[in-house]
Amino acid sequence: MKQKTGRSFKNAFSGLWHFIRHERNGKIQAAIGICALLLAAFLKITRNEWIAVLLCIGSVLSMEMLNSALEKLCDLVEPAVHPQIKIVKDTAAGAVLWVSMFSAVIGGIIFLPEIFRYL
Repeated sequence: MKQKTGRSFKNAFSGLWHFIRHERNGKIQAAIGICALLLAAFLKITRNEWIAVLLCIGSVLSMEMLNSALEKLCDLVEPAVHPQIKIVKDTAAGAVLWVSMFSAVIGGIIFLPEIFRYL
């Protein structure tokens, strides 16, 4: 049991590391997440605001990872352009966009008032 659990964690971290190192959107999303964390620390946001920021970062990165995995699977199943595969890929990308937009709004609600205090 321990070996299976350990292997599962190893595989999961391997996937995370691959995503951040090799996927362009993974690099972008990770960089944005790090910037948000640094800004949150600089602005000394509240505990509840930290929770919201961390949930947003985790949601966006998770959705982007699922989108990336789904795109790779679609390309493996159907390398040629196919209308149904396009719908699958576009819908997954739309999910990333959706969670990113809401995260940006939440970030604005948390960060903008604090930034304006400094100006």
